[in-house]
Amino acid sequence: MVLKSSTRMNGSRGSGAEGVKHSDFKQGVIDILPMTIAYAPIAALWGSFAAAKGLTPLEAGLMSAGVYSGAAQFLVIELWGTGIHLAMLGLTVATLGLRHVLMSASVSRHITVFPRLKASVLLFWLTDEAWAMIERRALERPITASYFFGVAMPLWPNWVFFTVVGAYLGKAVGDASRIGLDFAFAAMFIAVLAGFWKGPKTGAILAASSAAAVLGKLYLPGAWYILAGGAAGILVAVATYRADSET
Repeated sequence: MVLKSSTRMNGSRGSGAEGVKHSDFKQGVIDILPMTIAYAPIAALWGSFAAAKGLTPLEAGLMSAGVYSGAAQFLVIELWGTGIHLAMLGLTVATLGLRHVLMSASVSRHITVFPRLKASVLLFWLTDEAWAMIERRALERPITASYFFGVAMPLWPNWVFFTVVGAYLGKAVGDASRIGLDFAFAAMFIAVLAGFWKGPKTGAILAASSAAAVLGKLYLPGAWYILAGGAAGILVAVATYRADSET
């Protein structure tokens, strides 16, 4: 991440720059709104799982606030009480979180208005969905700090709030799979991927990533299948880019 002034990114000072900031923040909130809504049932589902494992609504809410990773939280709650060693659980979660290194590096190309230390703290709020929205917008225009805040910040309180709701209502809801809530997580990621569709080349990247992830899930321990899928997608993207450049 490179230190630059926010004035340079916004292109002007004074009321004009303030107008851009307000407009970008509002647009970020609008862009992420469908995902914000989609977070509600997923967070509630996790909260109900946490309650079933013995966590109180307060404990579930604090975990969502501090960990703030749906994939990691679902993995932890699945392994909770199975006798897995704490060190192994931590390693598994850390492996799962390595994808954030790739996402942070990707977003840092577009967000150049923060010093490194501030950026490192703020990227705690960078989720898969926020990353996808930022990358998609970056294809068309520069990313401002205001847009980053508008996209990233609404998701966190929503995730925490509905975790607590789910923990309170968990026993009343019962088996969430009967009403399809167990598919909400997958459906949200499918919607995110659909926004990146650019034709056959996108299909090749998604196919390679999916195949590698499935094989990794079958034959690799822990959460390495996620990184395997990401690496395969990157390799195909680089290969197809070079092929385009040579023609």
